[in-house]
Amino acid sequence: MAKNLLIVESPAKAKTIEGYLGKDFLVKSSYGHIRDLVKTDDAIDTEDNFKQKYEVPSDKKAIVSELKKLAKSAETVWLASDEDREGEAISWHLYETLGLKDDNTKRIVFHEITKPAILKAIDSPRKIDFNLVNAQQARRVLDRLVGFELSPVLWRKVKPSLSAGRVQSVAVRLIVERERDINKFTAEASFKIVAIFNTGNKKERFKAELPTRFPTEEEAKQFLSDCISAAFEVKSLETKPSKRTPAAPFTTSTLQQEASRKLGYSVARTMQVAQRLYEAGRITYMRTDSVNLSDTALQAAEAEINNAYGSKYHKKRQYRTKSAGAQEAHEAIRPTYFNDHTIDGDNSEKRLYELIWKRAIASQMSEAEFEKTTAKIDISTRQEDLVATGEVMKFDGFLKVYFESTDDDGDDIDLDNEDNSLLPPLAQGQQLTRESMQATQRFSRPPARFTEASLVKKLEELGIGRPSTYAPTISTIQNRGYVVKEDRDGKERAYQVLTLENDQVITQTKTEITGAERNKMFPTDIGVLVNDFLVQHFKGIVDYHFTAKVEKEFDEIAQGMKEWTKMLSNFYGPFHSEVQDTLDNADRATHERELGTDPESGKPISVRVGRFGPLVQIGTADDEEKPRFASLRKGQMIETITLEEALELFKLPKKVGEFEDKEMTVAIGRFGPYIRHNSSFYSLPKGIDPLDVEEAQAIQIIEEKRQKDKDKIIKIFDENPEAKIENGRWGPFVRFGKQNLKIPKGTEVEKITYEDVLKWAEEDTKSSPAKKGRATKATKATKTAKTTKTTRAKKK
Repeated sequence: MAKNLLIVESPAKAKTIEGYLGKDFLVKSSYGHIRDLVKTDDAIDTEDNFKQKYEVPSDKKAIVSELKKLAKSAETVWLASDEDREGEAISWHLYETLGLKDDNTKRIVFHEITKPAILKAIDSPRKIDFNLVNAQQARRVLDRLVGFELSPVLWRKVKPSLSAGRVQSVAVRLIVERERDINKFTAEASFKIVAIFNTGNKKERFKAELPTRFPTEEEAKQFLSDCISAAFEVKSLETKPSKRTPAAPFTTSTLQQEASRKLGYSVARTMQVAQRLYEAGRITYMRTDSVNLSDTALQAAEAEINNAYGSKYHKKRQYRTKSAGAQEAHEAIRPTYFNDHTIDGDNSEKRLYELIWKRAIASQMSEAEFEKTTAKIDISTRQEDLVATGEVMKFDGFLKVYFESTDDDGDDIDLDNEDNSLLPPLAQGQQLTRESMQATQRFSRPPARFTEASLVKKLEELGIGRPSTYAPTISTIQNRGYVVKEDRDGKERAYQVLTLENDQVITQTKTEITGAERNKMFPTDIGVLVNDFLVQHFKGIVDYHFTAKVEKEFDEIAQGMKEWTKMLSNFYGPFHSEVQDTLDNADRATHERELGTDPESGKPISVRVGRFGPLVQIGTADDEEKPRFASLRKGQMIETITLEEALELFKLPKKVGEFEDKEMTVAIGRFGPYIRHNSSFYSLPKGIDPLDVEEAQAIQIIEEKRQKDKDKIIKIFDENPEAKIENGRWGPFVRFGKQNLKIPKGTEVEKITYEDVLKWAEEDTKSSPAKKGRATKATKATKTAKTTKTTRAKKK
């Protein structure tokens, strides 16, 4: 038996660390938290200093039992959970649950999983830091109290099965308020003037713009008319050097934002991949709000830059964290070894590692140097000047490696295509030839909806949440159905283009698609309803300043500056009174809105949240005739739906004729518009309005879908029509009832037998217990097929 038992949080980490330590060490995983608050109402005793009642969940009992045995026989137990509050609490839970003793228990921390870091941690152990434990306990207790006391209020006053949380409710409020700002927004039009000039040589063309815009078409037209007979000359030339500085290395928040913009990863996916990289020893700890790099890292980065790019590309920088509540003395997220430009791993790991490597190495590189030229162009018939700018890169510096994206531009700078940024040689007083001039109508934009990444940025700016809370917060608000992340199609909009051509102004009307959204966060009607109720009755819970203040108090507890039970007591008293008052006095929230009157029946039309979601209702419960209901379509909301849009909803489902002696019905379901025919469903192609579909088109859609399905099928097995070989996105696979089975590598598709299918189906079910229930239909089909086969054999 090993003398030392070292306990970490994850098995992947245990495997990596065990390779660094000798035979005297046994490294085991606790698989995260080994105990939590009991699920019942008595988890926290608010009368007895917020005393907590913990339990070991059933799925952790075997782990705890094994760790207890190993701890008893070890000379020293090393608690090596993560180096943040959550990790400190895990160490404390292990200490308490395993019945460890102070004299042979040591706590160690490290922010990277490398041999030197692990050995250094072993050489400098410490005791459990109870300030960090108390900060985590305070957060856990406060959030449980809020959830447990608010949820029953929502069940009684809003809708059953709802729940609320402290940080999540604030995140929903941000999204709801942004949606309302967008709904209130009225776009203002103006005209932008752009001209193309040359120096007399047609190859020396460049673009110039008017710095101001014209509010009306008449003014824009007048400007173009005045330019018909105008002479243009270079009024002034100014050349200035400029520099661009690299961004700081990644924190949790900036990594989530940049991975979203550059790689299209969700916040949760970024954290999952980063966790794997950390546990494999590739990067430093991924939950941090520090931009600091250690001296060792600075030296390693310098050596790699000098080696890979040359000493002129290196510039040492030490970044300081601006955030007042920066948690613990972590490093920024960086590669553990700067000389590893790339790594082995799956594609998502490679791409995220490359992003982290580039950002960290760029932070220690020289500025990019540019020469910026600004030319002002005089118009003889007007007072305004046109302005042309050009930028020439003199030294690429850090841009050789990395360019930071913004929420408006998702791509790296194109260093190979500088045509648009170069101006031809110009001289003051030089006459210019106008090639073309245009005034284009442009519209002001509403505030942008949040992406997951920009929501994280906003929460961080407001001081709400911490590195460990961003991903779970964003997942929770989507899982609860308060927010959806989705794409929405834009709408067509007309705009005017005035062109100065052959000494006359020509007006054209063009169209563009505006308001298209990709991966944006939209509040649902139930999210709006819950938010409004909480804002009305629990302003403190959803107040931005209050939530940030609570986070600051957690930081003060972590630093030993505040007593955690006192902080909870100050919060809980007023909050509990608010809960009781709301239960006793608040009216039930319905979010109901009257839209007008149905022109056919004269009955009132209203919109509200119903049992199965938002709906429109014609008539009332008191009417002799039952009210009629229709669900809102995707993208429609209770607050913004109009009477005309509501009436359209009652035109569906509609019968569009017959095919093969069966009725065809067009309707809208959960996944969009479809045709129902003979118990089968056929999705309408994008861009087809379900109200416009007629019989011939419906038949065409059905036949095309059937043909497509037929083309996908490579083989159907005689023994069981539920077993088919199909062509999928990644090549052939076997569809067997509800199971999709991989075809083993090297198998010749045409030689696959039904016995192979049965064998693969059984192996697939065994390898994943979760599939056992799903495979019921396939199992029944298998039994039927086997019986049929036996019967046939007997008959023969």
